[in-house]
Amino acid sequence: MKLFNKIFNWYFRKDALPYWCIILMDCLLCIIAGLFILWVFFRGDDVLSHWGMIMKTLLLYQLCNLVGFRIYHTYQGVFRYSSFVDLSRVALALVVGSILFATVNFLEGRNYIELNLLPLTNTEIFSIGITSILILWSLRILVKMLYENFFANSGAKRTFIYGVKSGGVGLAKNIRNQKPTRFILKGFLADDKASEHKELLGKRIFYIDQNLPNLLKDYRIEAVLVSPLRLDAFRQNGELQDMLMQAGVQIYLSESLHEWSGEGDMHVSEQLKEVSIEDLLPRDEINVDMDTIGEILTGSKIMVTGSAGSIGSEIVRQVAAFKPEALMLIDQAETPQHDIRLMMEREFPEIKTETVVTSIAKRERMEKIFQDFRPDYIFHAAAYKHVPMMEDNPCESVENNVVGTQILADLAVKYGTTKFVMISTDKAVNPTNVMGCSKRICEIYVQSLNEKLAHASGNAPATQFVTTRFGNVLGSNGSVIPLFTEQIKQGGPVTVTDPNIIRYFMLIPEACKLVLEAGTKGQGGEIFVFDMGAPVRISDLAKRMIYLSGAKNIQIKYTGLREGEKLYEEVLNHEEKSKPTFHKKIRIAEVRKYDYDEVCRQLDELVQVARTYDAMETVRIMKRIVPEYKSNNSVYSILDK
Repeated sequence: MKLFNKIFNWYFRKDALPYWCIILMDCLLCIIAGLFILWVFFRGDDVLSHWGMIMKTLLLYQLCNLVGFRIYHTYQGVFRYSSFVDLSRVALALVVGSILFATVNFLEGRNYIELNLLPLTNTEIFSIGITSILILWSLRILVKMLYENFFANSGAKRTFIYGVKSGGVGLAKNIRNQKPTRFILKGFLADDKASEHKELLGKRIFYIDQNLPNLLKDYRIEAVLVSPLRLDAFRQNGELQDMLMQAGVQIYLSESLHEWSGEGDMHVSEQLKEVSIEDLLPRDEINVDMDTIGEILTGSKIMVTGSAGSIGSEIVRQVAAFKPEALMLIDQAETPQHDIRLMMEREFPEIKTETVVTSIAKRERMEKIFQDFRPDYIFHAAAYKHVPMMEDNPCESVENNVVGTQILADLAVKYGTTKFVMISTDKAVNPTNVMGCSKRICEIYVQSLNEKLAHASGNAPATQFVTTRFGNVLGSNGSVIPLFTEQIKQGGPVTVTDPNIIRYFMLIPEACKLVLEAGTKGQGGEIFVFDMGAPVRISDLAKRMIYLSGAKNIQIKYTGLREGEKLYEEVLNHEEKSKPTFHKKIRIAEVRKYDYDEVCRQLDELVQVARTYDAMETVRIMKRIVPEYKSNNSVYSILDK
């Protein structure tokens, strides 16, 4: 047994057997096949009495086989990874060898050559060839089975697949063909009770019920793979997610990735990856008309403000894929902006790109940039966004968010920008904090400006202003997921403000796709609101992140609502209504209109007070501009009395 193990260890540690070893082994097996057939067709005594002639005949047969081996390169395959293609090559090589040998046998039978070979019939030659094929096949299959059973599967995870239709079957075949083996299939999971006790690909189908934790334990399941066709159902099934995570099972998703080629074509690739918290959030698939967006943006000059931020940087990546004529990227954060510069040089070197470090609130600097660049499209993502920080700095919120937006909007009109897309937030709806109110004031300004231009032109204005409003994006700078991740690494506790606090979440790429579609297809003056899907309880989010991390004894600590924070966010004002658009996930908020001249007068007063750095008086004027702004858990609540 020790000798057997040594031989196997010696072989399987090699990338492949040397070519000559494979050739000699195949030839030896073919000789054994020939001897067996001759023993069957002739009596044993006859075989022994003509031993010399038989061996000469079989050696010549091997020379013919070597021609076939050379043509089809049968010796280049690795036995332990043998596939149907490898077996086909072996069969074809031996067919060629048998035909050549039959030709030599025929020529000697007609006395055209004299080799003193054992005269054989075509039936006997055919039998030797078939037997040789079967023996060589058997060797390769045996080696592959031994390798998979003793070596390849040693680190593989015992696995269930969630999904029993074509997606599940395709996933099962995919993992069986993976080299090295990562997953050992032990069965399928189904939501349909009618599928229970049936089999698929020789594996049993199990119905998902409350007994699933025991089932996972009995089968010692280490991983569950989710079929791409069951991905949405899995995201909506929080109970199933919790059972798997509490059982310590790793979850893997198989997703189709779609990428726009820039020429109207979509490339699709499959990816199997371990689940992240973003994958578990309930959401519907978002399909966007990328071809139309590409036709609009290709060849245009595009400005992105806040280009180093979470939303801005993703807009840069998506816009760059459409091959614009030039990009102007503006942000005041030097290091993140430098990272964006390096990314553009690395991934989109063919696009003329300027990365500027400055504040959008610097009127003279922005004037020079517009004068030189003259953008066709502006995606305005620059803003101070952290609620607690802006509660402490309302004057800076006005200076950056409000004044910066006003400067950009005015310059867009002056220099003939086609479309100005402002990225707002759900916190602008019935705001309870300074940040949300500042964004609502920005909405009011660009909408009133668009209305004035439309009246002046009597038609669609030359510069159209579009606002997009959505909630939290996963993984953005300062969001809860990076915070929770760091707290878990530190051993806890994970801090949640309130056990009942809920938020709407969307993936950054999905949000940016909707921004691009709404921005390019909007006619001006609209406030587009995005369907954010089902809300997520932050405490549940924290619990799932702890489970996914595998960390033990991590506590959740409730700290109380912060200044200006809501238990839940809204996307529409309670007095607003919405109407459908060109996309089922995008609606238009019907908001009341504002007179541009009156808005300008109010903003002038607000900015003058903000520049005195009187926080209380600044917020007082903000509340006058946005009457629905009611401070929550804030020092400014006194102004609401």
